[in-house]
Amino acid sequence: MKTVIQQEYPKVEKEFPNDPFAPKWIEKYSETLDKVWAKIPRFLGTFIVSFAVFTFGATLRGEWMLFLAFFLRYRNEDKNETMNIIDNDEFSLEHFHLKDLGFYCTITTIVSYITFFGVGGFLHWYYYVRQRDRAEEWKCQPQKWLPPELERHEITLGSVSLFIGSIISGIIACWVINGGWSTVYFKIEDYGWLWYILQYPVAFVMVDYVTYWFHRTYHTPFLYKNFHKMHHYYKQPTAFSVTAIHPVEFVNMQFVQILPMYTMPVHWTTMCILLSYIYYHGIIDHSGINFKAHWWQPWQPDCIFHDNHHQYFHVNFGFNIFFWDKLHGTYRQKDRIYREDIFYGKGKAVTEATHDELKEDIAERTSENPLAYRGDKREFDLDDSLMNDKKRE
Repeated sequence: MKTVIQQEYPKVEKEFPNDPFAPKWIEKYSETLDKVWAKIPRFLGTFIVSFAVFTFGATLRGEWMLFLAFFLRYRNEDKNETMNIIDNDEFSLEHFHLKDLGFYCTITTIVSYITFFGVGGFLHWYYYVRQRDRAEEWKCQPQKWLPPELERHEITLGSVSLFIGSIISGIIACWVINGGWSTVYFKIEDYGWLWYILQYPVAFVMVDYVTYWFHRTYHTPFLYKNFHKMHHYYKQPTAFSVTAIHPVEFVNMQFVQILPMYTMPVHWTTMCILLSYIYYHGIIDHSGINFKAHWWQPWQPDCIFHDNHHQYFHVNFGFNIFFWDKLHGTYRQKDRIYREDIFYGKGKAVTEATHDELKEDIAERTSENPLAYRGDKREFDLDDSLMNDKKRE
């Protein structure tokens, strides 16, 4: 019978030395929020948190404005007109289907920042402040926290990338409202019910597979060191990490997400649901919280999957379909170690690791929360047989 290395988690005192929000939240708001929250029925509290996560994902980059643009185009489709009259002046914004561009970009950006600091701040309080002393119950890496300088860094970088993403969303929404070209259609009968149903898996699989390869490409040495490494400063990601990406990569990935709008006939409701799903799970995956996929999502990896990606760097490149990693050999394996200096997603065999590499790897493995895995047991603890193979080397 194989034995595995286990780890007991000591209780953590409710102190916040590594939390840059701590002075404001604890001294001014946390106690009041605790009292208010205690009066809320549990089922309602669960709904509020779930709705906050959804809102955070759907509005953070300004996608809500794109959803509104689709809806307004849909409402006006029967009238065979766009929301604005297109000017014939070839040098005007109207000519380029961008009338009132400043208005759309401004509103989108304002709402994005309100969401980032308001809803994001609430989620930060709910988990990282309110439940900090019970981290072993909910956190993927319960004994590890981002140092204050990195939390400030992710919020600062996230704010910069968020501004750029909001502007892009505002431009796209303005383009759609003003009748700009895309492959989005607004009447189901244009392509029939069969295609309406089939386009959901087609669009979802296409976007996720392209995202897998873009992400994996950013993990090649040059692109990683010059762009993507910035996102991997955060070995213990939080919800704020989702936008803490190099601006070039942020723009790149944002266009990947809207790929169906310009490559296939896609109904406007499909795009709304698709983007909502993608960004919702983007928040979940970067939360550092041991969320698990529902029974009706056999394709969806649990949160620990992407948390492992941040912890071990060059492995588990997929987002919403873990099959891509299994297909291409980049799914995390128990008998291999993964480090920032080992590229291409294949790792290194445990038997080839140096003493120091193995020591560091074991420390990382035992820092993972068993509750983040199915069956409440870590999947990657090294067993005696693997360790004996190493000793015989």
